[in-house]
Amino acid sequence: MAKEVWQPGNMLYPIPAVMVSCGREGEKPNIITVAWAGNICSSPAMLSISVRKERYSYDIIKETGEFVVNLTNTELTRATDWCGVRSGRDYDKFKEMKLTPQKSQKISAPGIEESPVNIECKVKQILELGSHDMFVAEVVAVTVDEKYLDEKGRFDLVAADLVAYSHGEYFKLGKKLGKFGYSVAKKPANKASKKSGNKQGNKKSHKKKK
Repeated sequence: MAKEVWQPGNMLYPIPAVMVSCGREGEKPNIITVAWAGNICSSPAMLSISVRKERYSYDIIKETGEFVVNLTNTELTRATDWCGVRSGRDYDKFKEMKLTPQKSQKISAPGIEESPVNIECKVKQILELGSHDMFVAEVVAVTVDEKYLDEKGRFDLVAADLVAYSHGEYFKLGKKLGKFGYSVAKKPANKASKKSGNKQGNKKSHKKKK
């Protein structure tokens, strides 16, 4: 198999395309689209986002120490892109994109009501990396739109129609290929064998009646 060797670069794709909302008291809230976001710890629940220092939201998040990560779906794709190429210095992004600020449960920064999932975060550490600084944050609350919950109360990934980002393009998630641990799970009894056994049993029973 032939492979090319490239220079070091960001090739960890696909990644979530999220809108991060933040705000200072007495000012309009803002939204920044972030591609560099991810889970980093399960207990306590923590995640990180990386933001350039020159971005309008950088100082807001640094000063307030809080933000909301809002997952995006196909209906929010245009707003996600627009909020990533326009600055909060020049626009009221909630107003321009007709989005609704949602009161958060544990922090002052608002979420985005139209988002299927809102993840409220408090900054624990800021790491200066280079082009971006990483905000390491603890998840303090999560709200989920009830219409995306299945009959067992679990988040339905397919129904939510979430969006991923890869090499400058947005994609909707595809079909499920498996679940965690499926590669080592015990296989269920062969249904075909059971059916075959039942048929043979029925034939024997039928012969006896004759």
